[in-house]
Amino acid sequence: MSTPAPKSPAGNLATFNILHGFPEALVRGMRSSFLADADYHHLTQCETLDDVRLNLSETDYMEALEDMNALIPTGLQKAAVEKLVTEFKYLRTQAIEPLSTFLDFITYEYMIENVMLLLKGTLSGRDINELIAQCHPLGMFKESTMRSIPTFESTPRGYQDLYQTVLVDTPVGPYFAQFLQESSDRSEVSNVLEEVEIEIIKSSLIKFWIEDFAKFVDSLGGETAVIMGDLLKVRADTNAINITLNSFGTPLNEPAMRASDRKRLYPAVGHLYPAGTSMLVDVGDEDELGRVLELFPMYSSIWNVHSAGSDGKSIDDAFYERDVQMLELAFEGQMHYASFYAYVKLKEQEIRNLVWISECILQQQKEEIHKFVPVFSFNAPWRAGSNKHARR
Repeated sequence: MSTPAPKSPAGNLATFNILHGFPEALVRGMRSSFLADADYHHLTQCETLDDVRLNLSETDYMEALEDMNALIPTGLQKAAVEKLVTEFKYLRTQAIEPLSTFLDFITYEYMIENVMLLLKGTLSGRDINELIAQCHPLGMFKESTMRSIPTFESTPRGYQDLYQTVLVDTPVGPYFAQFLQESSDRSEVSNVLEEVEIEIIKSSLIKFWIEDFAKFVDSLGGETAVIMGDLLKVRADTNAINITLNSFGTPLNEPAMRASDRKRLYPAVGHLYPAGTSMLVDVGDEDELGRVLELFPMYSSIWNVHSAGSDGKSIDDAFYERDVQMLELAFEGQMHYASFYAYVKLKEQEIRNLVWISECILQQQKEEIHKFVPVFSFNAPWRAGSNKHARR
């Protein structure tokens, strides 16, 4: 998919505030809505979900929860996501090109996830209304489109019909076309199980989205290309590592499929590309994956967390901590678009934190309640360490 040139400049020191000053001021003002360390401290001391609701009534979530009769984790998550979507849509209405296209790119990821959720759900025979209710609001199509997606068969021909009939006119249609073109270059889409095939399609679409987003960001130039470009490179690397790790014990890890199907899922951007991804192709188990990542210092420490299993942390926890640090730093720069992407992703992390805390309270697992990654925390390792150094 070719990325069109920006219709107007992204802005520089002289023009950025003229073009995008208002939406940037909005998103930087929204930074103050994140829960503070004191809020997290009070939430972790709660004994019931009513206590959680009472503490959140003094935060930016007050209006989002006021119509909720009884607080439950799923209800809290839904209300928080709807609040984020409302804020994002308001930012989108205030944006002009090319910022508006940048914000649209953020939503494409959720569109892909919704399409895959509907396809995978129908394989399990789940009700379409239940599936649509679980779709992310930022990735919704028209209701007629949403209801049409699960009606196609999970076969190469079915996917072709799905694209030609439904997805061709959607923003993610070009990514699906790329997947079909790549599949047509092989004799069959794949000989793996249907459930695995859905994950392969999703990984392919996300790969094409990352590559297309990276091209667009690079075409903008300036600070946006530097800061947002680095965020997308790290996102691409995370995908490559997770695809390799999750393939162990599946047909994708068979020697013949490593160099064909699995290799095609690695994004053609990132700090690991091309040398690292070339080495990942030959990886067959966790030990070999660890030896490859040891060659890349920014990922060796993350892998050490996974292999050691210290403090009950998984590799996903390590990725979340790294992501939060980088996304917070995006707010430190000026006159770039990365802060909009960072706001959405940091809010998602905050929502994960709220759901985790409420689930721990509901299931009376208070000893696990502190295993979350706070956002803009003064106690974060990357801040606490620098503060200690400064005091010395």
